[in-house]
Amino acid sequence: MLVFLASEVMLFGGIFAAALAMRLEHSTEYTAAAHHLKLWLGTANTALLLTSSLFAALAVEAAREGAPKWAARALWGAVVLGLAFLAIKGAEYAGEYREGLMPWTANAQFGTRTEQLFMNLYFVATGLHAVHVTIGLALMAVAALNGAAREDRHAILIGNVALYWHLVDIVWVFLYPTLYLAGVS
Repeated sequence: MLVFLASEVMLFGGIFAAALAMRLEHSTEYTAAAHHLKLWLGTANTALLLTSSLFAALAVEAAREGAPKWAARALWGAVVLGLAFLAIKGAEYAGEYREGLMPWTANAQFGTRTEQLFMNLYFVATGLHAVHVTIGLALMAVAALNGAAREDRHAILIGNVALYWHLVDIVWVFLYPTLYLAGVS
């Protein structure tokens, strides 16, 4: 699991390297493009994912303590928060579509090429992250439904699922300032 997670870190590391290069080369345009993002939605999503990570950690502890019902409840709590994250992200994407901020649409409107590159980076990074969130939600649901996993006092399956979910959260914790806070003056 740790080798797999390391490969995921390298995948997202490339995205962060591209953001850093763009920010260093075109700081003013990068900041201007970040103003298009809705900071309050990014902040709400950050709170949701961090809280869901707490629930995943509580699920591991519940399994280790021999409380399978609490492990399942904690996993379902994390799933609900993850679904709320995806709902907010979907609403955010819909708003960006209406505003003409999706670079590949016919009505895309940008002041500079760097703004277009920023929005491309934003959609690739957050879209890839949303795919990882969806996978994590499926894994947590499987773990919550798996009686043997909930009964395992070593919490092997639930622990590995929680590790994956923590990676998803950590990636967001870095995406949030890289993309959303870049526009805060």
